[in-house]
Order: sequence, then structure tokens, then C-alpha cells
Amino acid sequence: MSVPALLDNSHYEQACDQAIAMCDGNLRSTIKALIMANEYLEAELEELQAAISAGCIPETSRSKARSNSSAA
Repeated sequence: MSVPALLDNSHYEQACDQAIAMCDGNLRSTIKALIMANEYLEAELEELQAAISAGCIPETSRSKARSNSSAA
């Protein structure tokens, strides 16, 4: 990522404004919602890592593999 891109916070400012608006301006509710979303994503990541460790291929990868093998 380039230095100007790192200094451009407009995307983050817009995302913050949107999150706050979705919680009717309540900052505590906004923070709580973001923490909950983060915990959900962390749990999903752990599940995916466990599945990959066990040798499972995610469904999207499997369908891509099938379409590539049928095209050959």
C-alpha cells in the first residue's frame, strides 16, 4: 500500500459515520456492534483454519476446482 493511500482516511471516516448512523448515533451501541461483528469473524476464521488443518477444502474452492477440471 502506498503512503498517500495510508494517509487517506476518508474511507474509514465514511465507514465510521455509517456505523454510527446505523446505531442511531449511539456510540456505545456502535462499539458493541463492532465488537460483536469482530468476534463473529474471529470465530468463523477459527472454524476455517480448523477445517483446513483437517484437510477440508472450502466449498468455493471445491466448486472452482470442479469447474476447472471439467473445462480441461
